[in-house]
Amino acid sequence: MSAKSQHNNILLAIIGFAAVVVVVAVIGFFAFGRDPEMIQGQVEVSEYRVSSKVPGRILEIRVKEGDFVKVGDTLAILDAPEVRAKMEQARSAESAAAAQEEMARNGARQEQIQGAYQLLQQAKAGLEIAEKSYQRVQRLFDEGVLSAQKRDEAYANYKAMEAQCKAAESQYDMARNGARREEKMAAAAMVGRAQGAVQEVTSYIHETVQIAQMEGEVTDIYPKQGELVGTGSPIMSIAVMKDMWGTFNVREDQLNGLAVGKTFNAFVPAFNKDIQMKVYYMKDQGSYAVWKATKANGQYDLKTFEVKARPVEKMDGLRPGMSLIIKD
Repeated sequence: MSAKSQHNNILLAIIGFAAVVVVVAVIGFFAFGRDPEMIQGQVEVSEYRVSSKVPGRILEIRVKEGDFVKVGDTLAILDAPEVRAKMEQARSAESAAAAQEEMARNGARQEQIQGAYQLLQQAKAGLEIAEKSYQRVQRLFDEGVLSAQKRDEAYANYKAMEAQCKAAESQYDMARNGARREEKMAAAAMVGRAQGAVQEVTSYIHETVQIAQMEGEVTDIYPKQGELVGTGSPIMSIAVMKDMWGTFNVREDQLNGLAVGKTFNAFVPAFNKDIQMKVYYMKDQGSYAVWKATKANGQYDLKTFEVKARPVEKMDGLRPGMSLIIKD
């Protein structure tokens, strides 16, 4: 083989190898090219739990999971016999306190007033006789007919009858005026206390009928009909569909201008369309939430921020748990 032929073969081999390298590079570029980084989040919604202040047994659950309820709709009914018993006690105490107040306000019975009046008249008559007797004895003493001892006895009897008359008059005034002001105030306070107890038990009775406080969708129902629930035990959860937002965990080198008040586009795979969202909350997730450690290279750790954003416009069909994608 000539040297020229050998040289041509080597040149063809080099050209073929270079062509293979170029083809592999092109294929690798298109097949293994760097995909744009994506930030994935999901749709969240506010929820509140329905629970009762009193323990009881579930008599009826009037909604099902997935039902949409409005404010004031009846959700569940509980049976609480202990609360009904407390209501009877509270009402009895209220009636007794009201009777005590009525008695204090009205004072003594008419028969008692009449009896005190008669005793006063009797005391006045006795005082009048004692006074006349003392005056006669005093004249006789002045004339020297009676001794000082007789005069002193008549005077003492007169003063005793005078004191008895004043006491009878006080008893009559007390019977006519009724109870003292302080006693009336105390009786009124007892009525107020009893009424407060009735109102408290009434509020507990209202708790046996659970109604929706906000409109939303029933997501979970925990107890079954006939089961017992304790104080504060959750009966069901309701999602407030009006209060919906998206939450994202974003590494700080991917924030790319995301800030409170800024808007951005997020892709919703469920609808294959974009939705505009506005950031309203940002917070770092602490030192434990490091996504990418670079200190080994002499640089710094990249931390993660929780970003929350609400849709600028309502999107029909958007539901909690749906994915949201932010593309670089």
